[in-house]
Amino acid sequence: MAKKISKRKEAILKKVDTNKVYSVDEAMATLKDLKSAKFDETVEVALNLNVDPRHADQMIRGSVVLPNGTGKSVRVAVFAKDAKADEAKAAGADLVGSDELIEQIQAGNLDFDIVISTPDMMGVIGRVARILGPKGLMPNPKTGTVTMDVAKAVENAKGGQVNFRVDKKGNIHAGIGKASFDAKQIKENFNALLVAVNKQKPASAKGKYIKSGAISLTMSPAIKLDPSELLDIK
Repeated sequence: MAKKISKRKEAILKKVDTNKVYSVDEAMATLKDLKSAKFDETVEVALNLNVDPRHADQMIRGSVVLPNGTGKSVRVAVFAKDAKADEAKAAGADLVGSDELIEQIQAGNLDFDIVISTPDMMGVIGRVARILGPKGLMPNPKTGTVTMDVAKAVENAKGGQVNFRVDKKGNIHAGIGKASFDAKQIKENFNALLVAVNKQKPASAKGKYIKSGAISLTMSPAIKLDPSELLDIK
């Protein structure tokens, strides 16, 4: 027996033509009309790339600082010692340390969204790689989270940095703002993400780099985007 959908859900579904491919501007205008939840929904972008992540040179991974932020509070943990630990604290890091942070993570305390590390601390973090890795929290030079400039990394994380990574099927998912943002803010953040993703196009990738894309709110249907337009955002 088919599950009956609510009138609110039905009304939202009617606002999106699932057979249509929308321009970015059309999608932004439609998106603002899809808010239905009582909370401030996240604006979510999904891209399917024509890459094979099994090849190291086609493992797309990077980060971008969104011009209008993500709209959410981000907790940052930093692995650093001495002067670098002081810099991280001064920049606003929520957790700073070394062995004591390892013990917290091993005990199941993962009360943070991003992990930053100085290069010399990566050996220490290796002890909890099996915990952080599956959650996408391992620091990585490609996302700017392994660096000596911990203050800048903390500022970026707090200021709206989004890390992205292609999964086994060539998909990238990223939150780029909130439903409360205006259409201009959402589009600026969207463009910033696409510029970053397009810059990562590997020379070995054949054919159309972005095969498909969609944008949605947490509780809304997906709005299909024109892939050819996405490739032009550089």
